[in-house]
Amino acid sequence: MTLALEVTALRKSFGGVAVTQNIHLAVQPGERRLIIGPNGAGKTTLFNQIAGEIQPDSGSIKVFGHDLTNKPAHVRPHFGLSRTYQIINLFNHDTVLHNVALALLGISARRFNPFRPLRHTDPVYAQARSILDSVGLTDSAQRPVGQMSYGEQRRLEIGVAMSQSPKLLLLDEPLAGLSKDERKLVSDLINQLPRTTAIVMIEHDMDVALAFAEKISLLQYGSLIVEGDRDTVVNHPRTREVYLGH
Repeated sequence: MTLALEVTALRKSFGGVAVTQNIHLAVQPGERRLIIGPNGAGKTTLFNQIAGEIQPDSGSIKVFGHDLTNKPAHVRPHFGLSRTYQIINLFNHDTVLHNVALALLGISARRFNPFRPLRHTDPVYAQARSILDSVGLTDSAQRPVGQMSYGEQRRLEIGVAMSQSPKLLLLDEPLAGLSKDERKLVSDLINQLPRTTAIVMIEHDMDVALAFAEKISLLQYGSLIVEGDRDTVVNHPRTREVYLGH
């Protein structure tokens, strides 16, 4: 079976500091993978390389058998890759609905026709409304993003990412900064995402993360030091030493 994500011997340094050291990662289609590690372990830098926002020094990145190592970030969604960010990355002064519509246009052939106006009667808006319904934001369609709560923006960001029908979704700390009630809403949303999409998630809320994960990879100083199923990783002495603190 072709892997959803295959990272091989990935290395990246900034100056003399190695932030990704010979990482190998294999994620199955539909898998729920959790990436954990202390602050500075290289988790987001790994995501940035997979997404094409940072070029690795060496190694390779394949998504469903396609070598994306040297392809720019804007091309990777066309191979089924989408992501969210540790710091929310939306158009705050634009409406919720238009944010989703723009994401849909990003993978549409219509993006090559800038002279065709985008009207609210356009089918892309009907599709965008359907996506907002799936993340519980139908009533907020015409609100500026900047007027939404942080938890609502997190749900919108996931909706934007899923609007491109990804086969591989990278979630970078989707629960960070949320209240208890907001964490429940966002974690329920993540758990309801279709199994046609493999999910790799960085998260520090261990109660939610461990319930989500089928396999866990632990990073420290840019190296993958423990990997396996939940029980294997949680009970591993290196995990207790460098991450769980006991």
